[in-house]
Amino acid sequence: MSKVTYRSLKPTDLERVVEIDATVGGRSRRGFFEKRLDAAQATPDSFYTCAAVDGDKVVGFLFSRVQEGEFGGTQRVAIIDIAGVDPAAQGKGVGRGLQEGLEGRLKKAGINALRTQVEWTDGDLVGYFAAMGFSLSPRTIVERNCDALPEVEYENEQPMDSDLADYSDANGDDYAALSRDRIPVRSMTSDDLAAVTRIDGKLTKKDRTAYYKNKMEEVLRETGIRVSQVAEMDGAVVGYVMARVDYGEFGRTEPAAVMDTIGVHPAYAQAGVGHALLSQLLANLGTLRVDAIRTQVSWKNFALLKFLDECGFEPSQRLVLAKDL
Repeated sequence: MSKVTYRSLKPTDLERVVEIDATVGGRSRRGFFEKRLDAAQATPDSFYTCAAVDGDKVVGFLFSRVQEGEFGGTQRVAIIDIAGVDPAAQGKGVGRGLQEGLEGRLKKAGINALRTQVEWTDGDLVGYFAAMGFSLSPRTIVERNCDALPEVEYENEQPMDSDLADYSDANGDDYAALSRDRIPVRSMTSDDLAAVTRIDGKLTKKDRTAYYKNKMEEVLRETGIRVSQVAEMDGAVVGYVMARVDYGEFGRTEPAAVMDTIGVHPAYAQAGVGHALLSQLLANLGTLRVDAIRTQVSWKNFALLKFLDECGFEPSQRLVLAKDL
């Protein structure tokens, strides 16, 4: 190898990225990488990439996405979710160079935290990230299959006052109507931006319109499949769930859904809105033949962990690793 240089990925790198990934993973994921490169070009503040170039040939690549409000977080965090090195270039420091190149770009952008996920049984990868300065994050991944959510009946037809987001406590008795039947749920569109940001503002006390605008464009464009939902009551949007179908992040080869964020207007807490949103989301994912859905939760978010546990989520066998930059 000659001296390897590092730069951002370009659209013209697609063929080599697909080739390297197929060589390492055993199958072509052209469609996934086309969408990811398109999204990275369209929203450069939401994606950071790095290519390792030997002469004029790409020998490695890395993708990261920026998160700001997913999974209940408020800090801007970069997530390393896809990387690959040509087998002929492995063992020569290319992986380290890709990460160091990424970290330099992130620091310039004012992003000071980095995360990734890895199977706990992948000792080599865990050891690599440990050597690169990563440690266990105080966050956990939970997941479930996309079988129908057992429905719960609710007798409370009226909104309830609360300062908390509705995580839809399913522990009711003697209810009168199924949550999904009583609460209309539909696909999210770009026209829902104002309602979503208004609800988020009630929950976080912040104006994150710019973040949600980028996030909405991402989930509606990058996946090509509309799985994000909003719930309506009293003629207004009162809750939302933002999700996407993952066709290749963190080394996975089978499609899975990622639930990035869920929020419900505080006035409708405990009215079954969260349950209705998740119920419809799972029904839609089942129709799409997506087998599993996962999300990430702070271990301190007991209300959300309780809700997800009641909805059939269980701890994943994946670890969340983190590094401060």
